[in-house]
Amino acid sequence: MRVVLDTNILLSAVLGAALAPVLEHWRAGQFTLIVTDEIAREYLDVLRRPKFGLPAEGVEAIGAFVFQRAEFVTPMEHLAVVAADPKDNKFLEAAVAGEAEFIISTSRKSVIASEAKQSQLGRRLLRRKTRASQ
Repeated sequence: MRVVLDTNILLSAVLGAALAPVLEHWRAGQFTLIVTDEIAREYLDVLRRPKFGLPAEGVEAIGAFVFQRAEFVTPMEHLAVVAADPKDNKFLEAAVAGEAEFIISTSRKSVIASEAKQSQLGRRLLRRKTRASQ
């Protein structure tokens, strides 16, 4: 299974919230994490924020794990789907480039877009998945 994790999911998992099993499943190889350079940078930037109180060694270990185990992709197209927070388009771009099956996020604005744009993105992902299974 190929998955894109929004930064808030990774952060919650690292902080030991109810989402901690996400990291356990990834470590166990139950899914492939799809990231871009921009997403990996955001993960580390957010984890380093003093308000979360994470030790530098822990953040570096997580960063090393991302760089070793995640699949890095380079989006070939830029999407403008998330009008409420355009920075979140990078997660959709990673999903398309990495042919992800899921984008996991707790942010409603990440998944709310016009029906037309949602269906265009959905058709593109479905078309790629159908071609890959033939």
